[in-house]
Amino acid sequence: MARAIMVQGTGSNVGKSMLVAGLARAFANRGLRVAPFKPQNMSNNAAVTPDGGEIGRAQAMQAQACRIAPSVHMNPVLLKPESDTGSQVIVQGQRMTTAPAMGYGALKPVLLEKVLESFRITCDGADLVIIEGAGSPAEVNLRARDIANMGFAEAADVPVLLVGDIDRGGVIAQIVGTKAVISPQDAARVKAFAVNKFRGDPRLFDDGLTAISDHTGWPSMGVLPWFPEAWRLPAEDVMDLDRAPAHAGALKIAVPRLGRIANFDDLDPLSAEPGVTLMIIQPGQPLPGDAALVLIPGSKSTIADLQAFRDNGWDIDLAAHVRRGGHVLGLCGGYQILGRAVSDPEGIEGRPGRYEGLGLLDVETVMTPAKRLALSDARHPESGSALTGYEIHLGETTGPDCTRAWLEVAGRPEGAASQDGRIRGSYLHGLLAADGFRAAYLSGIGGQSQPGYGAAVDRTLDALADHIAAHLDLDAILALAAPV
Repeated sequence: MARAIMVQGTGSNVGKSMLVAGLARAFANRGLRVAPFKPQNMSNNAAVTPDGGEIGRAQAMQAQACRIAPSVHMNPVLLKPESDTGSQVIVQGQRMTTAPAMGYGALKPVLLEKVLESFRITCDGADLVIIEGAGSPAEVNLRARDIANMGFAEAADVPVLLVGDIDRGGVIAQIVGTKAVISPQDAARVKAFAVNKFRGDPRLFDDGLTAISDHTGWPSMGVLPWFPEAWRLPAEDVMDLDRAPAHAGALKIAVPRLGRIANFDDLDPLSAEPGVTLMIIQPGQPLPGDAALVLIPGSKSTIADLQAFRDNGWDIDLAAHVRRGGHVLGLCGGYQILGRAVSDPEGIEGRPGRYEGLGLLDVETVMTPAKRLALSDARHPESGSALTGYEIHLGETTGPDCTRAWLEVAGRPEGAASQDGRIRGSYLHGLLAADGFRAAYLSGIGGQSQPGYGAAVDRTLDALADHIAAHLDLDAILALAAPV
């Protein structure tokens, strides 16, 4: 029979995803069959699973930490924001609907059934399931229909480990305040707490741990110091894009920070390259004139991001970049933006119509309701490099520049290129994680590459597991896990 424990946080971005990944690897290293689970996630950074759906990228990383294949059941509800007030609702890997924020609550009773079904499937064959909450249980205004934190913990009858973030300051108030506002029944479900992201000697916070325990009655599982290598793990949140230490690499790559940026894990291998300076260009800032490459990433709302691209004046900057001989790479939504036009006859992304693209590739995209989700084996004929990537997009792109496809995916041509080859687009995510392709592409634009990206991620997971084992009481945490 499986046991389970849920890691909840005092707020968003307190390090829950990283902690779950590290705990998963630590317990897997002990010989346990471990699986991750997150009832509800909100992220446009998704991964395609072998069972044909999509989940949050963080849960795919956690599956890697467990040394198992990711499954749609590890993240049964994924919300992908399409606007400030609405999100696409992905249930067990497939799009269910697009719901406004005010209407999403009405779906939760149905979604909870699916969440519990997926939880049972995830538990099957596992010794330990480590569950990640979302946001904070202190958001008591959301408790009535909650499926992400205490609502799920109650429905699945699992214990909770509450984690606070000392780097933000006020961690005593974070944890004690959570106890103060949640119901006594929910507070009784919290079995212990831990403090994350401490800088310096954690013994300096001994009195703080005592104060928290005195006010809450919860025991401490320890203080986890800052893990400086966290940036090497795939980022879950767009807020994490700037977390990598700045390299003084000779090759400058500029990435315009789209408002609905999606699947930005494409940037992780570049940020790890010591010879690359990866610059995330915020709205209102110009694209730098000395970049060798401008990379336009994926987008959850291509048409809206195309308009914002122009509003920021980046279309003018990009045209100047091309005149100077610079290179451009568009991935997925970025590929669509580079074309002559994006047509949306059915109003999938908003008002139906035809929208003028940047015109740097002689292709056009037509939005279609069916989403393509696929894990794909691919090849880069120019270098002979083999790679595995994934596709996750709406729309079909055609045009003369597609005759210069520069990739092969499952034996078919993929992508488009300008006549001189300096402007390229593709729907394939993940290609930059392949050492051979990345080395060949960077070499073609005047850069150098360091091999071993995938192996470095796995080594970082092992280092994270060792880090957690050295500072948290793993035996006590495992003892807290309850049969399910």
